[in-house]
Formats: sequence, C-alpha cells, structure tokens
Amino acid sequence: MPTINLPNPDRTVTPYALAGEPIPFVRFKASDFPRIAYAAAHVVADPLANNDPWLTPAIDWDKTLAFRHRLWDLGLGVAEAMDTAQRGMGLTWLEAKELIRQAQAEAKTRDDALIAYGAGTDHLMPGPDVTLEAIIKAYEEQVGFVEGEGGRVILMASRALAAAANSPDDYATVYHRILSQVREPVIIHWLGEMFDPALAGYWGRETHEAAMDVCLDVIEAHADKVDGIKISLLSKEKEISMRRRLPQSVKMYTGDDFNYAELIAGDEAGYSHALLGIFDAIAPAASAGLAALGKGNNNEFFDLLEPTVPLSRHIFAAPTRFYKTGVVFLAYLNGLQDHFAMIGGQQSTRSLQHLSELFRLADKARVLADPELAVTRMRDVLAVHGVAA
Repeated sequence: MPTINLPNPDRTVTPYALAGEPIPFVRFKASDFPRIAYAAAHVVADPLANNDPWLTPAIDWDKTLAFRHRLWDLGLGVAEAMDTAQRGMGLTWLEAKELIRQAQAEAKTRDDALIAYGAGTDHLMPGPDVTLEAIIKAYEEQVGFVEGEGGRVILMASRALAAAANSPDDYATVYHRILSQVREPVIIHWLGEMFDPALAGYWGRETHEAAMDVCLDVIEAHADKVDGIKISLLSKEKEISMRRRLPQSVKMYTGDDFNYAELIAGDEAGYSHALLGIFDAIAPAASAGLAALGKGNNNEFFDLLEPTVPLSRHIFAAPTRFYKTGVVFLAYLNGLQDHFAMIGGQQSTRSLQHLSELFRLADKARVLADPELAVTRMRDVLAVHGVAA
C-alpha cells in the first residue's frame, strides 16, 4: 500500500501508510435492502466555465448526472436538490429547477431509479415584510414544479418561515395549506440549526423537544399526506424519541450523520430508514452494509458501516453546514470528478488539516476506492498548499 506525507495538528509533516482494503463497488437493487435508503447527492462544478464562482454557479451536468446513475447502480435512492447539493449555499432555485428537470429525465430512462426532490421557499428572501401567504405561495411554486415534472416531494424547511413565524400556529397554518394540496405523500425535512443557523427555533419552539410536539401534531393531522420525516438534529436520542411517537404509517428517515448505523439497525421498538448526505461519500459501503442487513448479517452490517462513522463525524463537524466540502473532496479522491472545485468556491471552507484527517479516516473506513489514485490526488492538494508529500 502507498505512503504519503500528511500534516499533523502540531504542524509537523509525517508519513502515513495506507492500510485500508477498499470496499468494492458491487451492484445491488433497492429490493436487496430492508430499509429505504436515499443518498443526498452533491453537484459537480464546472471549473472551466467563465463565471464568477461566488456569484454564478456553473455545473458540469454530465458528471453530476453520471453520479446519480452510480448511486442507482448501487441500489440507493437519490435525494435531489437538497442541502448536500449546496441548496441555499451556492445552488439557487434557478439552478435547482434545471437540476430537478435533468435528474427526472435521467430517472425516467431506468426502471429502478428511486428519486425525490427538495421543494422549499429559497427563492423568497426572508424579511420583515414577508407574510405567511407569500411563504405559502413560494412553497406552492416549488412543489408545483416538482410535481409538474412527475417527481416526489421532499418538503424542505423554510428560512423565510423561520423568520416570519410568530408562533407554532403559523407553522401549522403553512404546512396545513401545503400538505392539503400535494398529490402524493411527501417527506418532511426538519433541518436543524447546526446545518443552517437560519433555521434556529423551527416549529416555533426554542427546544427541539418542544418543537417535536408541534411537528408531530402537523404530521398526525395529515398522516395520509406524509410518507415520512427526515430529522437532521445529530441526536440519536431525539430521533428515537420521535420515531416511537410517529403514526404507524409514517416513516422515520434518519438524517443523523453521527449515529446512522445504529439508527438504521434499530431496536426492539423500531428502526429508521435513511436519507443521508454521508451516503453520497460512502455509497459502496452503505450499499454493501444494507445488503448484509437484508440477509440478516447484522455483524457484517456493523463491520462495514461502523468504521465510516468517525469519518462522517469529522466531515460533519462544526460548522456542520460546511460538510459539503468533505463530500466533494472524497468524490475527487475517488476519481468521480476530475477536480476539487465547488460552486460558490465552497472548497475553501475546510482547512488542509481537516482534509488531511479526512484522508486518514477515509482510508480506515475503506472508502478510498483506488488508494494509488487517492494518494496522487492528495499530493496535488498538498502541493497547492505548499506541502511536499
């Protein structure tokens, strides 16, 4: 196995010998899994575009769509145009519409493509003059677009609603109007403030426990229009608590990138399905683990997924909203794109120290598909930062 010089927290640079035997790419079908599993997918930037990266996104559509096919080949679903795709952090509603349109067209070319699309209010700028009616109309526009393309909806949390709402009743009003109109049951996405500080106090309560009561009331009132809820609070205790209180017909989709292995495995009272950004980065491991769980091989499931948890916790470390950089960095190391560039210039949100530790943890998690290629590409990144590797 190859060796590479990597920087350490004390500013020294020492050799690191790779040891992980890569988990192979094996095709599976969703029917091989005992859980529904969506990977929230990233977008691939176009580094050759003549644009202002901080202002105007440029997307490599061919590479972006090819990545969706890779996830489908592994049996995973795609959660499209979500925060992992830099929604609200480089990807505007204008680009999201094109992403949804093209992804849905690709999905229609297969009979095994599970996909759902984020619909929110991010084209509506939060402000003191924004009314609940304006928020409802914004949701209606995006939900209508997704449904008009023939897609399933993931109902995203709204920054505008978080800023405008004065009480839990305001949230109930907005969600009632939208859920009363949707054609098919949706997945509600409760994104915590660690992922997006603008969503602090969502559901009109200061604590997650109190907010959970409001959210559950909304779900219970519209259980026939809710397929499930994805909560991203990075707390297994809160997720399990809410999971046990959901109506029987409503699924819990874990969004906990810190504790997903044990939440998916479940306990005597139930389990979580998955809708995870980390599954973008560790897709072959996630797929193999779910297939093992489907065969009743719980030990193999944990053997495959537990080593990825330290990597995921590192990628999603605070400030958690910058996790997309780690996801894209792994795609670059694994040869899934030819560059380490992101829309909005977001590749700059993590330090070289962070990326170096990510490299070590990815090796230990066995998710560097081609160690020689990963070393070559890591050396290029180190060289840009003035480190001889």
